[in-house]
Order: sequence, then C-alpha cells, then structure tokens
Amino acid sequence: MIDHMGFPVSDYERARAFYTKALAPLGYSLIMEVTQEQIGHDPAAGFGADGKPDFWIGGEGGLNKPVHVAILAKDRATVDAFYKAAMAAGGRDNGAPGIRAHYHPNYYGAFVLDPDGHNIEAVSHAPE
Repeated sequence: MIDHMGFPVSDYERARAFYTKALAPLGYSLIMEVTQEQIGHDPAAGFGADGKPDFWIGGEGGLNKPVHVAILAKDRATVDAFYKAAMAAGGRDNGAPGIRAHYHPNYYGAFVLDPDGHNIEAVSHAPE
C-alpha cells in the first residue's frame, strides 16, 4: 500500500493553483504546505482527502520526463467533474472522459496534462 507520493514541478505556485482546482471534484484539497524555512529545501504542498496528504508536489524544479498518477473517483460523474475542473484550471486534454475497455469493461477514466505535462487521471471502476 502506498502511503503518499510526490514529484517536483517547474513552477510551484502555478502547480499549486492548478491542483487546488483540478483535484477538488475528487474530494482532494490542500491539506499541508511546508516552507523552505521549515524543511531546509524548496516548498512542498500535500493534497489529499480526510485530512491525509498523500499527493505531494515540490518546488525543486520540473522533471525531464512526465509522471502518471491516477486518482480513484467514486463514480463516473466525478471523473467528468475532475476533467472539467482540470481543463478550466489550465490543464490540457490527454483523453476525455470515457470507457477504456482495453483495461476492463467498467474502466471509466479521464486524462489531463498538468502545467508540466504530467499525466493526471481520474478513474472510476464502478459499472455506471
């Protein structure tokens, strides 16, 4: 079981604003932010649900290759809401909401590229 994950972004403030808006439909919010003064290196922001930050971004600078992160959504409508919010927050389309039957018949996902090109997905495995 993964406790949390994180990756660096090229523009910390821009990425924090993007994820604050894009992850809201999934029940994620900014739970914790640590400053350079507190930790001795670039700032970091932890997003999550129910008070637990499990998705972190850091201001160390971008990666030379994008990462892929999929966050579980409770239903298909939530996947749709994530996609709409992420696009409105400045994301780029990387796969509109829909069935991805090559994974399994109920795999309903949406893919958005964040400002650094990281592939962020919301997915529901529910039948409807």
